[in-house]
Amino acid sequence: MKKFFGSLWRKNKDQPAPSNLKEISTAPLLELPNPYFEGKSSKIEPKQFLIGTCQSVGIKRDHNEDSLFTLSVTIGNSTWNSPMGIFIIADGMGGHHHGEIASDIAVRTVAGSIIKKLHPVIANTAKTLDEPLQEIMQESVVEAQNAINKISPGSGTTLTALLCLDQQMTVAHIGDSRAYTLQPGGRITAITRDHSVARRLEELGQISGDDAINHPQRNVLYRSLGISESLEVDIFTESIPNPGYLLICSDGLWGVITDKEIYKIVNAAKSLQTACQELVKAANDAGGPDNISVILVQLTQ
Repeated sequence: MKKFFGSLWRKNKDQPAPSNLKEISTAPLLELPNPYFEGKSSKIEPKQFLIGTCQSVGIKRDHNEDSLFTLSVTIGNSTWNSPMGIFIIADGMGGHHHGEIASDIAVRTVAGSIIKKLHPVIANTAKTLDEPLQEIMQESVVEAQNAINKISPGSGTTLTALLCLDQQMTVAHIGDSRAYTLQPGGRITAITRDHSVARRLEELGQISGDDAINHPQRNVLYRSLGISESLEVDIFTESIPNPGYLLICSDGLWGVITDKEIYKIVNAAKSLQTACQELVKAANDAGGPDNISVILVQLTQ
């Protein structure tokens, strides 16, 4: 086992798969028109989160170790008009036991923990949320860590989770799945930081960004969920782009499709769901070396 900033864990990217695994599975979501970036959308009341999702096993893998979760809550009345959304992707680590179990436990536990904290506020307008959102996210990730260690010890997963309330998002992130913002004018920004050896070497100035893309340790993680008893997770809060989009994806997408291509596909799509399907198709057309999971979110204006 290699050592670097603690124990390292590699996803198994080289496992062969049957050649017929090329179909894309999608969630049965309503096709909603894409309002585009450049001010072409009409005002929608009440304000809400629109969602698209898509998953594929990829071309070269024989099973899916990614898990995702989406939830959008909209209450429109005289006292409540603050949309809420929970959006999570976890990428199980194929080099270890039951990566798909770890990712499933992670998304369910984190989502369940957040919902338990927010449910009283949703159900009763007299209730207020006294606990800081970053603490809620931290506690949910700790619960997921404990659940994985108890149910499937030795397995691991990445986790990128967004809790969106009105114009604000709180992010919990560990591993190398990513969250992006897409904004007018071709601006696409990764708001999460990969916890991979290659990215760390780039941050230290030892290799260039171009070198990191093809580095032999680009899939070696120095942080993950469930592998060890210690836990270090990035938690931060940012504004939600409006107009714009939030994109969460596993490395099966961003590892083979450039940021410029991602933006172009999303901006050209007729709906959020179509955009997700086109992104997954592009990743598979580029070789589909890994499982692919995509969540695309837009806050209406």
